[in-house]
Amino acid sequence: MPVSTTLSFTNLHTHGELFISLLRARRESFILRNKWDLPEADGMEYDQYDTPASRWIAVHEHGRVLAGIRLTPTTAKCGIYSYMIRDAQRGLLESIPSNLLDFEAPVEANVWESSRVFVSADVQSEMRLQVQADLMREMISASRQFGATRVLGLVPAVWSRWIGRLGLNAEPAGPVMEIDGVRTQVAQMFLTNNLH
Repeated sequence: MPVSTTLSFTNLHTHGELFISLLRARRESFILRNKWDLPEADGMEYDQYDTPASRWIAVHEHGRVLAGIRLTPTTAKCGIYSYMIRDAQRGLLESIPSNLLDFEAPVEANVWESSRVFVSADVQSEMRLQVQADLMREMISASRQFGATRVLGLVPAVWSRWIGRLGLNAEPAGPVMEIDGVRTQVAQMFLTNNLH
């Protein structure tokens, strides 16, 4: 049975190699499978948003990461960077169009960003919906604990097909775009009235 864990810099030491496994699974999903040109080291994918301000969710079973998400507060700041969606809108990221959002990217304590969302390619189709549900439940639970009432995410454009099945309240927050061969869209999820 899969387990969902929220990681932070303050608890990494209590979860053994789970964070390393998560970054390796991200490399598998984004660099090897999607062919995205992203930073990597020692078989792990990472970027400028993997800072102590972020949190990471891993759905895992028997040491294998099945799915993951990174959560970053929209108030985060590290050098010239804040969070991915805002930095793209500000023209700081070459690989993501600046018109990805229909409104000015918020900088608010109650709004968090989800990024690097993935479900491992080797998760069997009959288990996929359950893994997605586990990932979303943990994301909502963790986000609420951090004080979030809304989460913005740059996600595969097929999000609307499975988000409703999970009983989540979400809507598009920008146009459908093709980024590195993947149809993508910013969606916003409202956390005030779902998955009590």
